[in-house]
Amino acid sequence: MADKKPRILDRRDWASHPELWKGRVEGHTLGTGATVLFYATEEVGVGPKWHVHPYDEIFIIREGRALFTVGDERFECEAGQIVFGPAGIPHKFVNLGPGRLETTDIHVSDRWIQTDLPDPDLG
Repeated sequence: MADKKPRILDRRDWASHPELWKGRVEGHTLGTGATVLFYATEEVGVGPKWHVHPYDEIFIIREGRALFTVGDERFECEAGQIVFGPAGIPHKFVNLGPGRLETTDIHVSDRWIQTDLPDPDLG
């Protein structure tokens, strides 16, 4: 077994926005099997588009309200709730407002692998 040591990343190492919690840390950069995405938007009706991953994903709603679509199921979630997205099931979510939506999304993979799909709601 390899001798693993603690690692600390500064905000500049993962953040893609100067103020919002937005960005990602891929597990392989830390020597672990989980990738973490931080998502935030203040725009109502905005969120990640319809997509799928070959691994499970866990969404932690930290602030705000969201409308999730996971496969054929739709449901509203709010701060404090956790959503499980099974591997191979397309999903998306949007900010319901009012105000900011923030999620921390745990990808059970050492790399972020995403396939964007045509959204059945837009066709």
